Amino acid sequence: MIATKLPINVLCLARRNIFAAALRTVSTQAKPTEIKVQDQTFKTDEWTNATPRILELVGRDLHNDPNHPIGILRDLIETRFQNMGYTFYGDFKPVVSVYENFDVLGFPADHPGRSKSDTYYLNKDTLLRTHTSAHEHECFVKCPTEGYFICGDVYRRDEIDRTHYPAFHQLEGARTWSRNNFENEEQLLTKIQQDIDAIPKTEIVVSDTTPPFDPETNPKQSYMTDKETALVGQHLKRTIELLVNEVFNEAKKSAKLAGSTEEYLSEPLKVRWVEAYFPWTAPSWEIEVWWKGEWLECCGCGVVREQVLTNSGIKDTIGWAFGIGLDRIAMLLFGIPDIRLFWTLDERFKSQFKEKTISTFKPYSKYPGTTRDISFWLPESKEGFTELHENDLMEIVRETAGDLAEKSTINLWIDH
Repeated sequence: MIATKLPINVLCLARRNIFAAALRTVSTQAKPTEIKVQDQTFKTDEWTNATPRILELVGRDLHNDPNHPIGILRDLIETRFQNMGYTFYGDFKPVVSVYENFDVLGFPADHPGRSKSDTYYLNKDTLLRTHTSAHEHECFVKCPTEGYFICGDVYRRDEIDRTHYPAFHQLEGARTWSRNNFENEEQLLTKIQQDIDAIPKTEIVVSDTTPPFDPETNPKQSYMTDKETALVGQHLKRTIELLVNEVFNEAKKSAKLAGSTEEYLSEPLKVRWVEAYFPWTAPSWEIEVWWKGEWLECCGCGVVREQVLTNSGIKDTIGWAFGIGLDRIAMLLFGIPDIRLFWTLDERFKSQFKEKTISTFKPYSKYPGTTRDISFWLPESKEGFTELHENDLMEIVRETAGDLAEKSTINLWIDH
């Protein structure tokens, strides 16, 4: 584990205008007139909320390091899909425009993901991408193959615990078929079926009671026929099943090599499909994996919405897209107990991993954690209590304690 662990239990008490000294120092720091991210400089404004500690992480590019768990996992997946009609991208810069991150994907103006409480803004027009889908429209236009995979670091303001971190990694995938390449629908459907048949078979045990679409709970899009929707969905599901089969069977091998004899390691891998909702796909699904006695959410996916393709300048095209978080999968694959460890500069961590090799993490610290309680009052005015979003407080904790903070919980007391 990490040498020092500092769980912080923050108790918010309303109706007093008193702040702990550390919190006051961070919250009253003057905002610079401009900030530099890698080789670019940005003017700040009232939207700027990207903190120095977060900006320090930009450019680490862990997904491009062949000897880092994230890079090893990325290579494992991409190697499986070599020569299957995909182009692999890993060098897109994490600074994107609001248009790229939200508008082109059809995010509503009032979507919570757009808020300063959820997203790191450099200014009102520019932010740190919250998902690799920010590059989806560019790949739809420029990708030389029918499909692509994008891997990169993404940034979201979040809670503090061992499975959440404000910087993490996603793998985005998509595949399209242009109607313009076929004389009629029958030829198009035949091609999609051929592509389905070409996907390698697995021994995975699949439970899927979801229909190709459901008019009430998981509707299809009007610009696609029933048969198009069904076949695109089949191709998507078989592709995700192949990905999951590769990753989790490697995790089983790693656990066995580490000496584990748990019963699930000798059982066939089991997955199930459930309906879902995402603003950029319809119909949509999630795949869950039976792992260590519970269903683990693994990947969200669906048929790409027509508007997303239209916004990218593509017409008469159908396809699918998915997104998967790599960090939590890598935690399972390598036996890493805390997501913060991926970002440590301690050589005792990185020296344990080698390119194209799945190995189980060995803890290197025996020091116990300690608990700290911080209490403060929020000021009150004629308009009411000062608004404080949970993620704003998490950022103050992160800026003060850094990665020493293992977990932060908040209790709100109202003093009448």
